Amino acid sequence: MRTCDALGACMAVPDTAHYRRALAHGDTLGSRRHPCVHWVGTRKERWIEQQRAHGWRVVAVELAEGAIALPRLEPARQRAVVLLGHEWHGIPEEQVATADACIEIPMVGSGASLNVVVAGSLVLYRLAGMA
Repeated sequence: MRTCDALGACMAVPDTAHYRRALAHGDTLGSRRHPCVHWVGTRKERWIEQQRAHGWRVVAVELAEGAIALPRLEPARQRAVVLLGHEWHGIPEEQVATADACIEIPMVGSGASLNVVVAGSLVLYRLAGMA
């Protein structure tokens, strides 16, 4: 939430009790600010396609063949939906296959991936032209 707030971006999450509790519990911004959150129902794929129909680009942050390395990612020239997967399972293959682009974050160490919040922050700042 804090990264989205810093960049003027909105966060879209499934409208379930689990996510509502998680966001309420993790809201360190408190009541002084209300970041932009879109509650998208349980069919997030439908919401993603609606955004695409309105001209938004769909970008998946995932290790995939043909993915663009983060340092080569150009700032966004149009609105974008950034898909972040579960830290253990990633983004479902069918969503990766329909994305307009995939972004991978090169790593030198022995870890397989970054924390999803860190990965999302890096990509959002790059797309915003601020990194």
